[in-house]
Formats: sequence, C-alpha cells, structure tokens
Amino acid sequence: MSKKTSTRKKFDLPKEQALDLLQQMWEIRMFEDKVYDLLGQNVIKGASHLYAGEEAVAVGAIAALQDDDLITSTHRGHGHCHARGAALTKTAEARQEHYNRMMAELCGRATGYCGGRGGSMHIADVEHGNLGATGIVGGNIPVAAGAALAQQMQNTGRVVLCFFGDGASQTGNFHEALNLAGLWQLPVVFIVENNLYGMSVPLKNAAAKLDVADRARAYGMPGEVVDGMDVLAVREAVGRAIERARKGEGPSLIECKAYRWYGHSRSDPRKYRTKQEEAEWKARDPIPNFAARLVEAGIATEAEVDEVEQKVEQAIEEATEFALNSPTPPVEELERYVYAPFKWTEEDYARERRLRELCREGGPGTRKVLYREALQEAAREEMKRDPSVFIMGEDVGLYGGAYGATKGLFDEFGGERVRDTPISEATIGGAAVGAAMAGMRPIAEIMYVDFTPLAMDQIANQGAKNRYMFGGKTIVPMVIRTEGGAGRCIAAHHSQSLEALWTHFPGIYVVMPSTPFDAKGLLKAAIRDDNPVMFIEHKMLYGVEGVVPDGDDYVIPFGVADVKREGTDVTVITYSRMVLNALDAAEKLAEEGISVEVIDLRTLKPLDMDTVAASVIKTGRVVGVSEGYKTGSFISELAMVIQEQLFDWLDAPIARVCAADVPVPMSEPLEDAAIPSVERIAAGIREALR
Repeated sequence: MSKKTSTRKKFDLPKEQALDLLQQMWEIRMFEDKVYDLLGQNVIKGASHLYAGEEAVAVGAIAALQDDDLITSTHRGHGHCHARGAALTKTAEARQEHYNRMMAELCGRATGYCGGRGGSMHIADVEHGNLGATGIVGGNIPVAAGAALAQQMQNTGRVVLCFFGDGASQTGNFHEALNLAGLWQLPVVFIVENNLYGMSVPLKNAAAKLDVADRARAYGMPGEVVDGMDVLAVREAVGRAIERARKGEGPSLIECKAYRWYGHSRSDPRKYRTKQEEAEWKARDPIPNFAARLVEAGIATEAEVDEVEQKVEQAIEEATEFALNSPTPPVEELERYVYAPFKWTEEDYARERRLRELCREGGPGTRKVLYREALQEAAREEMKRDPSVFIMGEDVGLYGGAYGATKGLFDEFGGERVRDTPISEATIGGAAVGAAMAGMRPIAEIMYVDFTPLAMDQIANQGAKNRYMFGGKTIVPMVIRTEGGAGRCIAAHHSQSLEALWTHFPGIYVVMPSTPFDAKGLLKAAIRDDNPVMFIEHKMLYGVEGVVPDGDDYVIPFGVADVKREGTDVTVITYSRMVLNALDAAEKLAEEGISVEVIDLRTLKPLDMDTVAASVIKTGRVVGVSEGYKTGSFISELAMVIQEQLFDWLDAPIARVCAADVPVPMSEPLEDAAIPSVERIAAGIREALR
C-alpha cells in the first residue's frame, strides 16, 4: 500500500523562506483570480484552467528543487510556471518581470514567455527549467521520463518533477511512462495533483483504486499520499523523493490531495460539487492557514503577513497593466518558430551534388552496400561523432531491429546508448521528445509506420509543436525511424504507407529515401537537424544494394530532390520504393519512344519545388506515384501545389497512380493488385500523354 504522511509539519526553514512560500502562494492565488476576471471580460481569450486552491502543491514541491532541476507541467500549469520562475528570481524587479511575462502570455501578447503562441494551456519558461505545459491530459508524462533519461545519460545529477492531475492517471501515457521510468530507474518524481475530479467526473467513478499512489508499486517505485493543502508537507515529501532520485535510487510518485476553487474552466457551473463540499475544502485554504501557522509559531507577525498580501496585490495589478499595454505578435511573424533554422551551407549542397554524381557513375572512390548497411553506418558514424546521439526502440539491441537496421550497434555501443524499450510506442515517442528538449539527440525506432498513430499525440502534439508553442525557446532534435510499405504479405496492420499523416503536421520533417546513398546521407542529416524528423524506410529496400562514397562523411541537405532519370515527354514524381518501379516503367516506355523524367523527392517535407517546377516546365505533363492510399495521399497534395504554382505550364491533367483505397490484403495476388506496379505506372504515363 502507499505510505500516507501526516498533514502537519514543523517549520524547518528560516523566516525569509517561510514568508517567501507564503508570498508565492498569494501570487498564484491573486494571479488566478485576476485571470478569472479577465476571462469574464473576454480580455483573455480561449480556455484557461485555473490553479487556485492547489497553490501548496506547486510551491511546496518546487521549493525542494535545486536551481538547475527541471519540471514538466499540465494544462492547469500557471501555478507550476509561477513557482518555478519565482523560486529562481533574486530581486523584486526580476519577480515583477516574471509576473509580467506570465500575464502577457495569457493575454496573447508578444512580451509573453512564448510570444503569445502558447497561451494559458501551453505556457513554458524553458530558460528557468520549465519544459512547458500541455493541453493533452497526461501528455507531459512520457516527456518527463525522456527529460529524466537525458539527465541520467548525461550524469548531470538533476531531477525532473512531473506534475499531472488525477485524470491523467487513467491514461495509457501514465502507465507506459511509469513503467519505463521504473524499469530504467530514472531521476523523475511524478506528482499527482488529485483534486478529486477529472473534469466533472469524480475520481471514484473513474478509477478502480482511489489512491493513485497505490499504483506506483506496480512500477517498482514508492508511492506516498500527502496533504496537498499543506505546503510544508508537500515540500518534505517531494524533498525525500528528490533526494532518492538524485542518489540514483529511481523514481517516486507523490499524490497530493487538494481541491480547485474554480471549475474545470470558467464556464463550468460546478453542478457536480455540493456547496457543503466546497465549504469544507475552503476551510482548509492553504494560504490563510499557513499564514496563521506562521503567526502562531512566532515566525512572523500579523502585520508582516498582511504586508505580503498587500504587496502581491499591487504586483499583480502592475503585471496586468503591463500585459494589456503590450503589443500582440505581428501577423508577419505567423510562421516564425515552426522549424529550427537549417544548418546547411552552400558548400554542403555543392558537395552532395558532386558525391551524388560520383555514386551514380560508380567506380573509384565508391563502394557498394545494402540499404540496411547504409543505415547502420549512418547511425554508427553519428554516435561516434556526437555522444548525445543514442538509439532506443523495440528490439533494437541484441536483435538488431526487425529488419537489421541497428544490427551490430548494441555490441559496439552497449545497452546505455542502444536501448531496448518496452512495447510502448507512445512513451518511445514522448521520451524522445523529452530527451531531445533536455540536450540529447535520440533516434527512436517505431517498428512499423502502422504503429506510429499510437505515438501520434507525443510526436505530433508535443514534439512537432513545442518549439512553436514555446516561442522558439527550445529545439526538439529527434529522429523517429520507422518503415512502411507492402510486399511481404503481412496484411493491413504491417503494410501501410502513412507518410501523408505525418506531412500534415507543421513542425516535423518527413524523409523517405530510396537508395543506400540517400538513406545514409539523409539519416545523418536527420540526426544533426534541430527539428523532429519522421524517417520512413521501406521494408522491401533493406536488401537492395547501391553505391555510397568510400570513406566520405557526407550529409544530404533536406529539401533537395534528385532527378534519377532525365526525360522530355513526361515527369514522374515519386519517392521510396516507387522510385524503382518508376525507373523500370521508364525503361519499358523508352522502347516505345517515350522519354520519361523520374524525380525522387527524397524529402516530402521540406519539398523541393524548384526541381519539380523545372521538370514540369520542361515536359508539361505530370504523373504522381505513391504507395499510399489514393484518397488523401501525399501525391494528391503535391498535385494541388503544382496546379497552384505551375498551371500555365501544364498540357494535360495531372495523373495519379496510388494504392487502392482498401486495407492492404495479405494474399499475394491481392497485395500486388493493391499497390502501384510497373505496369500500372506505365499505364498512368500513357494516359497522361494522350
């Protein structure tokens, strides 16, 4: 069973610190009260989930941290953001600036912590170790595990606090992330703010066990229940857990029983709570009760306590005035911070072109490798070059990956840098996000692209959006390696081409190499890039042999397509395995006197429209080929872009050759019929030429 602590703690801190804890709690309360008023006036737009009533949890927990420790927060995250920033401010002026930037962010102003891009539910203060709040319930838990993994691997001695509510304890993220943290003994403290209601549903109607802390034992960590209305009780319990984590003894879970004063949001009528229940909890208000204890213990006088309250009231008014007088972000900067800047130079582009031509010809200065070997070499070279690069995923260690793409790396680098994970796609994705934000460069393998939707929240909602939502204050340099495509008769759950899903999300690049040369150079580029990259291989390419430079450390900059075959009559645009089929079709059609140009996009995002445009202007006819389902395929999007930009150069409608809109079947004849064959591509080209 979980350990339950007493609800009354002796003072073990000097007067100045005690008064500062009181001040921080007043700051949060008055800040939240002001936000409530501004929401009612429609000055603050959108949703805002207030923290009033739970101040003792954030203030008490964060008071136990060192200055360089980290936190992750929740959609009810103003309290955590304030407490973390306030604990690190050394002057009254710095504290006031902290209030100002918080209030400005909630008001959507350019002077806010995230430049107005995150707002209430996504406020972050990365410079102060706050890795940000999330609007997805439980979405921060795998991220915290990843940030803690980074601390463990870097041997920093830092600890991560992960705040979330009782509702999040019902999610898969909670269970997967706690399992990973317990398995790897990560330096993270999970803090459950149990305010009794997930939104309107009582915890007793949502959980088989009412003490969330009882679940901690299942994942090899201690769980403790504390009075979340007592700042000192929280501080003491979290302090013990932090000390334990810092000693290398692994994670802990602290469940803080608390109560929110307001509803889930301002529009919440709170019909699910009785007036009597609210009155009983408000009688335990953590702020006046703590103030009374200070006076009773002789720590401070009533006048000193009153002075704290008055000082805070004035500061919050100043913060509000600052926010409302601040400018909104200029609309000209709408797209700023979606991606971290490119690192590639003109020399990189020129060198890649030279090496590409060298390898196209073969001969001296080149060698032949298999596609899977090219991937192995890329990872090996980058892991040797940069100690922050590591691999994690299902069966990537001794097994060497489902298709051998990590074979030999475990023997060379060991289990610390080539990590087998549980079958937990969401936590693989989320841990990659957290580790990347905390200084590592993870290569996270998700065995099949069919499984990436299981991690979509973590990769798309956290990894791809965090840089933008947090005002460009962070980077998320991670690679998700996966594979897709048909050809092995393994049916609909292991044979899809889902790249179109991933091109839809801003903030993430999508790479799909077709040759060993491209696979190696693009993977090295992906690892060095400061953005999330979805790196999709094809299961039927792993055994394909191709030419790479002999001994050259090379990268292929993103956004550079390759004209794999030149032609004059029609342009075929494709990627991945379909490049090989398109080239075969072009060879057959050459016998009929048809000259086909084949463009391998290599990266779907960023897209090289310059190369596409040059070819379309030359031929006037376009055929797009994709192994993705026809409806909603990436080729459909590309066709629209070509129509928008190059309509006057087209001599015929754009043709599409895609997979059939059916789940990929297992039966070999049906599977072959479902995906573009050489014959179907050739037929599509003939149609475009009519």
